[in-house]
Amino acid sequence: MSSPLKQYPFYIKSTVIIFGLTLLCIALFTLKGILAPLAFSFIIAILLNPLVNRLQRKGVHKVVSIFLSLLLALLIVGGILFFISTQVMNFGENLPELKLRFNEHLRELQQWIASTFKFSIQKQTKAIDDLLKSGQSLVGGALGGALGTLGLIFLVPIYVFLLLFYKTLIVNFFHEVFAEENTLKVSEVLVETKSAIQSYMVGLLLEALVVAVMNSVALMLLGVDYAILLGVIGALLNMLPYIGGLVAIALPVIIASVTKDGFTTQLGVIGAYLLIQFIDNNFLVPFLVSSRGKINAFFSI
Repeated sequence: MSSPLKQYPFYIKSTVIIFGLTLLCIALFTLKGILAPLAFSFIIAILLNPLVNRLQRKGVHKVVSIFLSLLLALLIVGGILFFISTQVMNFGENLPELKLRFNEHLRELQQWIASTFKFSIQKQTKAIDDLLKSGQSLVGGALGGALGTLGLIFLVPIYVFLLLFYKTLIVNFFHEVFAEENTLKVSEVLVETKSAIQSYMVGLLLEALVVAVMNSVALMLLGVDYAILLGVIGALLNMLPYIGGLVAIALPVIIASVTKDGFTTQLGVIGAYLLIQFIDNNFLVPFLVSSRGKINAFFSI
């Protein structure tokens, strides 16, 4: 017996599919404030699940196991944030001196542009002011995103706790949704999905750690100030496609331009970061991330 959907012409079926996808996109966009922290919590819960299971096998109560796992995760994240904050405070102490040097270099650059391209300093200043005004909306959006992130800090641990506590009910729900004869297949899909997410996230964290170490070592060898802070920030930005890598290179180049004379250090930073990007894209991602997540290395590149 043919499916009722096959009785309709193609243009009706395609219209229904497009309409359904549009409604789905609208629903996801509307509910992103709820779905985003839930998805993030779901990933963290999957990462913490092996530790919770191990504690439970040793006789620790379920609630205590979840609490200890969450506490360990919060301590690790808190330690990383504390380390970054100390580096930022060290950077902030020298900010007035850096600002003074930056203004000196900026004046020299403006004078060179004025003499070379006949573009007066007044016009350059006006163009910079216009650019800063147009960027105020971007800053406002960034602050809004930062405040939203602060909200996630309080919501995510609660969601993670509930997901781990009710994980049996959630798994049973997926089994009930599908027919009984598909129970084994559903279990296989859930197990494979959980393993793939765990492996991928662990690989991603290892990749970020290796990139942070390589960035920091390269900047220290080149004598760039705040090498560790810039190396860690570069590794985090490296996770963002396209624009992240460019910003990661721009930050140490700017610091080197402000604190160093000449262009040798800047060229060294660009060369080192390009080499690190090559190693990351062609070796770290395929072997640390893709192999763990069972993604073909060719497609990951």
